[in-house]
Parts: sequence; structure tokens; C-alpha cells
Amino acid sequence: MSDAQNTGSNAVSASRPIRLRDALRQARIEAADRTGVVVDLRDAEVARLEILNEALDPLFAQVPEQVDLFDRGISQGDTPRLWIDVVAHILMGRDKRIYRFVQDTRFGRIVIAESHDVAPMVDAVTDYVARRMIEREHALVATPAPAPVVIEKPRRRGRFWMFALGFIFGALALFGFALFATLRNL
Repeated sequence: MSDAQNTGSNAVSASRPIRLRDALRQARIEAADRTGVVVDLRDAEVARLEILNEALDPLFAQVPEQVDLFDRGISQGDTPRLWIDVVAHILMGRDKRIYRFVQDTRFGRIVIAESHDVAPMVDAVTDYVARRMIEREHALVATPAPAPVVIEKPRRRGRFWMFALGFIFGALALFGFALFATLRNL
């Protein structure tokens, strides 16, 4: 090969697009960088929700033990959430810095409160918990207690005489059958 051909092939390779293997390698690097950013964002969301969860500890320490409406905890799925109860939770907004307190209803999801700060969210959750406890009290008062069911004990005397009469008839039937069988064989 001559030097002229080498120089010509270098010029062609310089003007040629990057080989597929190099492009795939570059795409993998970019995807890993994006994944790292997504993981970092999710970790930041979870950390902010944990901060709010700790700020809610004094509130939930005041809820009586017999009230089992609330099941607080952080779920770490695609969208991390701080659950207050079965229908209400807090998630981070699109910018990952704003708390959004939402409630699922039969008509769709409603936003109860939004804030960048923890204190207004604690106030909103406190109001929500108080309203839910009052709803529970009203539901318990509105529902009358079921009337006690009185179950009569069966009369044993009638059952005993039925048993005794059945025993006597059975014994007589066996005696009669035995007598009949003996008379027949004679």
C-alpha cells in the first residue's frame, strides 16, 4: 500500500460517521449517566420524605392506640410516597422539591396541600388526621350497636324422654325379632 492510499483512507475515515460499536458504547455511557441521575433524584425524594416522616412523629405519637385508621410509611416504588392512611399520601412534585399531599377519592385524586417547606405540610397532615378522627367518631356514633341475641337453651327433658322411648322401642323390636326367628326355626 502506498502512502497516498493511507492518507486517502484516513481522510475517508475522518469524514465517515463513527462506527456502530463506538456509537453503542457512547449511548451506554449516556444511559448510565442518566440512570445515575434518576437514582440520585429518587434518593433525594426518599430523603426529603423521610425528613417529613420524622417531623410527623410527634403528631402520630398523640393518636390513641385504639384508632387504627392510619398506616404511615414510605413506599419506594417508581414514585416514592409517604403514606398517611389508605387513601392519602405525600409525594414529591415534578421539580422534586415541592411536597404534594394528595387524597384518592372515588371522583379522582385531589390535592390537599403543596409546599416547599416541612412545617406547612405537618400542619396540613395534622388537620387531615383530626378530620379523619372526627369522621371515625361520627361513624361509630351513627351506627347503633347490634341488639344482643338471646339463644334459648333446648329443653333437655323432652330430649331425654325421646331417647328413652326410642331405646325401649328398639329393645322391644330386637326381642320380637329374636322371638320370631326362634319360632320360625322350630
